[in-house]
Amino acid sequence: MDINKIKKVLIIRLSALGDVAMSIPIVYSVCRAYPQIEFTMLTSPHASNLFIEKPANLVIISAQIRGRHSGIKGLYTLYRELRNSSFNIIADLHDVLRSKILRFLFALSGCKVAHINKGRKEKRKLTTREHKQKKQLKSSFVRYTEVFNKLGFSFNETFISLFQNIATPPLPDGINISDNSKSLIGIAPFAKHKGKIYPIELMEIVVSQLSSSDKYQIFFFGSKGHEETIINEWTNKYSNTISFAGKNLGFETELSIMSQLDVMLSMDSANMHLASLVNTPVISIWGATHPYVGFMGWRQDKSNTVEIELPCRPCSIFGNKPCWRKDYACLYEITPEMIIEKIKLLINSKK
Repeated sequence: MDINKIKKVLIIRLSALGDVAMSIPIVYSVCRAYPQIEFTMLTSPHASNLFIEKPANLVIISAQIRGRHSGIKGLYTLYRELRNSSFNIIADLHDVLRSKILRFLFALSGCKVAHINKGRKEKRKLTTREHKQKKQLKSSFVRYTEVFNKLGFSFNETFISLFQNIATPPLPDGINISDNSKSLIGIAPFAKHKGKIYPIELMEIVVSQLSSSDKYQIFFFGSKGHEETIINEWTNKYSNTISFAGKNLGFETELSIMSQLDVMLSMDSANMHLASLVNTPVISIWGATHPYVGFMGWRQDKSNTVEIELPCRPCSIFGNKPCWRKDYACLYEITPEMIIEKIKLLINSKK
């Protein structure tokens, strides 16, 4: 299709939060390169809140996958609602059953479609227990770009930060993180799966050592419940610490806070990607997973990763598989001193 004849493009990336976050630099870049075309992003209601300061030609639509759009019947309802927008092009950045059904229906109606190649075969070879083929795979950013390239779009990656064209949004009353006398450190100590989480007893050592210095102010990020409980125990025990865990601040406020940090310490998790979206350097800890899979944060420096090279790593794409060794050596062999040294080196390099 002639690019000049394209009027409306539907982009599909329904979940998960980190993957949607990784799509933003590419989606914003292509939108800004083609201001004459209207792009619509179909995603989850929760993830739709990530699209802050979006390009003027980008529309966000939420799919109610757990509501009226659930199941085959619900997906057909969603298709009928979407087809009224007269899309010319469908860019499937997800390639799961739901998105496959949607793009199939649009293809039947005459739309040009393209979908992401997730490299599933390569990833299986990278994570297999025997005959592992350990090499760097394409990043998700490259894979997303390839989808648009297949559809005829050519563009440069112009995204720097969600706040690159505006002043950092002001924080709500009662939240003040500025302190010119201290380096500001964010810590997001949790992830969805055990294979990604640095042992809590070791992370507490990191916290205790950093908090003992008045040169640093530590801010914790986490969700309600278990994470909030542990983090609150730390803030009660250690000085120079503040918790945002379980506060329901909203993405704009959390991202505003993250944008003002000197460094974020995170697992291979959504928080790594959120901090990346506001151009904050991240020290990322990797256990069962590996940067080779292609899930590093946007423009993050590989030298800021903390990991132990073991023959069994990576054993999992998402960190959800039980440890073959039963000891999670990939995480327990990372010492608190290794992490603290990385943080201090990064902070000192910014002075």
